Amino acid sequence: MGVLDRLFSVEGKTALVTGGATGIGRMIATGLAAGGARVLIASRKAEACLAAADDINAEGHPGRVEGFGGDVATESGIMALVAALGEKTERLDILVNNAGVSWGAPLDDFPHEAWARVMGVNVAGLFTLTQQLLPQLTRHASAGDPARIVNLGSVMGAAPLGDGAYSYAASKAAVHHLTKILAKELAGRHVTVNALAPGPFASKMTAFATGTAEKAAAVGRGVPLGRIGHADDIAGATLFLCSRAGAYTTGAILPVDGGIGVETGHALFEEG
Repeated sequence: MGVLDRLFSVEGKTALVTGGATGIGRMIATGLAAGGARVLIASRKAEACLAAADDINAEGHPGRVEGFGGDVATESGIMALVAALGEKTERLDILVNNAGVSWGAPLDDFPHEAWARVMGVNVAGLFTLTQQLLPQLTRHASAGDPARIVNLGSVMGAAPLGDGAYSYAASKAAVHHLTKILAKELAGRHVTVNALAPGPFASKMTAFATGTAEKAAAVGRGVPLGRIGHADDIAGATLFLCSRAGAYTTGAILPVDGGIGVETGHALFEEG
């Protein structure tokens, strides 16, 4: 086994990716399958997950993807998802909490209902699913090879960027903080907990801004590195956190944002 395989392979691992049929979730599922894992993807639309699994498997990765239906918007939905997962596998090495919703509206028109809906899925749903899957995650975990939880945060949760998505941005800041809390509490149970904080990627959620090549290029011009994120960017970060390479990393909020998170605004003493 070469050093790259030893460090970054996830062969033999079983992963669950919520919201894995589209967007960043699908990029993550594809990356884990490319690394050799058995990947289960779940979302409210079971048919979309089954179709996505077939498409990813057709690419010929060493790992396999399986799709099924699962909803993290309600407690009953989460319990049903956990039960369905238990019928498919007794082993779970990697949990990627990717499922999320957003809501955009101008400040003066932003509705109260947008808070319960977004926080319920993005924060409460993430927490309860993690809580309910801890028995499976800890079953085969060890100090040398801990179980991995990867939460999907956002650059909007790390920098004061509202852009009309007030509840979404606040929910992602909560995800970042919860990630650190859980990392502290679960370290003794051999579970690492980290979060990815992506910048702009092409997805269903960002289709209004990245849905065409022209729009994506326009958004990319506002990113310090000059482009939106690509599938390999998020897949590589995920493989690091979920493989031997990331076994000693926990509580990290890993920016995958092209430098947006370190922008400091205009220059105070710009040369004339």
